[in-house]
Amino acid sequence: MPTPDESLSTSILAIMYFGEVVFAVSGALTAARYRMDIVGYVMVGTVTGIGGGTVRDLLLGRTVWWTEDPTELLLCIAASLITFFFIRHDISHRRGMIWADALGLSVFGVVGCYISLEFGSPFVIAVVMGMITATGGGVIRDVLTNNVPIIISSGQPYATVALLGSLCYATLRYLEVPEIPSEVIACGAAFALRACAIVFDIQTGPPGEFIRFGKPTQDASTSEDANP
Repeated sequence: MPTPDESLSTSILAIMYFGEVVFAVSGALTAARYRMDIVGYVMVGTVTGIGGGTVRDLLLGRTVWWTEDPTELLLCIAASLITFFFIRHDISHRRGMIWADALGLSVFGVVGCYISLEFGSPFVIAVVMGMITATGGGVIRDVLTNNVPIIISSGQPYATVALLGSLCYATLRYLEVPEIPSEVIACGAAFALRACAIVFDIQTGPPGEFIRFGKPTQDASTSEDANP
């Protein structure tokens, strides 16, 4: 029985593997901040890498793909172990890691949407599942480490990036645009949004601060509260 990955284009499949490694490393680095042992590294790193796709398959009532082909599970475990043994300092905020994460996020939204459409999901559900595929692992990671999930905290667009890529892909498929151009355009749109957010430090916030460039200036009342 073919696995979902076998029907993906070679380019998307390669970048998807790359994205899973990046997400697994980011999860393992989170474990490092909490001084977890090797089991903690592997658990947090692995769920960050494949958690989103797992949630997607469970919600769709579909066999979780890595139970049929454990390649990606083993890839995430290996990335977590390498982080444990060889990465001795936090690289999660370095430019290379940030851009790699942006690429993985952009591709995962498209891959999740593709798999959902192939499974027979309606347009809207496929778009949402694309976003869940790209962000679900990070949510599980944050819950396990007792942090506010990044997709609901104020900051640069993140879930919106995955949602844009997924929506673009589903729309292009609906318009019967060929597969490869659809993948390239959708991934490019999502990556462009994330790139703009990184380069121009675009922030989204609460009511009254829907979008801004750069971090907000701390107001007087906040300063007083912070310094009684």
